[in-house]
Amino acid sequence: MGRSLYDQSPAARALFDEADRVLGWSLTTHCFDGPEAKLTQTKVCQPALYVHGGALVAALREQGKLPEVSFAMGLSLGEVTACAAAGVFDFATGLKIVAERGRLMQRACEQTDGGMAAIMGEERSTVQALCDEFEIEAANFNAPGQIIVSGEKSKVTAAVAAAKDRGIKKVMPLNVAGAYHSRLMEPARTAFAAFLEGIPFSAPAMTLLTNTTGATVSDPAAIKTALIDQVVSSVRWEDCMRTAAAAGVTEFWELGPGGVLAGLARRTEKSWGVKSFAEFADLTS
Repeated sequence: MGRSLYDQSPAARALFDEADRVLGWSLTTHCFDGPEAKLTQTKVCQPALYVHGGALVAALREQGKLPEVSFAMGLSLGEVTACAAAGVFDFATGLKIVAERGRLMQRACEQTDGGMAAIMGEERSTVQALCDEFEIEAANFNAPGQIIVSGEKSKVTAAVAAAKDRGIKKVMPLNVAGAYHSRLMEPARTAFAAFLEGIPFSAPAMTLLTNTTGATVSDPAAIKTALIDQVVSSVRWEDCMRTAAAAGVTEFWELGPGGVLAGLARRTEKSWGVKSFAEFADLTS
């Protein structure tokens, strides 16, 4: 993960090396050598995603290929990366925020028995009714007909079974460590709020969108509140994309390890321009 960026972009390499110093452990080793089981642990995966996103921005800027950017947004953990890109805080501060967020969320996962499932092809109202009935949460509104639910594993399992019995054709339990963006993350949210209390946030240098509402946010205190609340609230990613498009965004650039967000954008509106960048080769093609 990110090895070609490290090898071929001095700007990206500087961020990976800085991350190792800030964290006090070798993120680069986990990213480049694995094992996958270690890299996918929440406390490692979240810093890895943050650094990878920042490295892509740095490499594009280094090559003079980053156009004038007017909007920044990120899905779940990616919202912290978006904040850093928008100048709400610097790279090192964002990395410390991400590392603590990941640590607290992993601890919450270990202390609970949570699960998640994807429900495809259904309206929000149908999925919300199912969540209300089984006392679970709609964790992600990713795109039309793609909603993730989250909560206690037994309740998610019961909801999945009920959904299938009621004719919902595509319901898939997810292989995850816990119930992200649900009430089971409340201990992490509380501790994260205390951690962020003493960290200064600045007004963003571009329009920033928040997962918690799908709308823009500009006040530094409101941005901090949104990052805190996001730990337990629904990720309204479809809303973020639609808000950006309605405000005049003509092209979405995905800076991450794959093409999932580009796929969500195309599923939401086929006419949107979308590009994905994952490794150094993608930046030069």
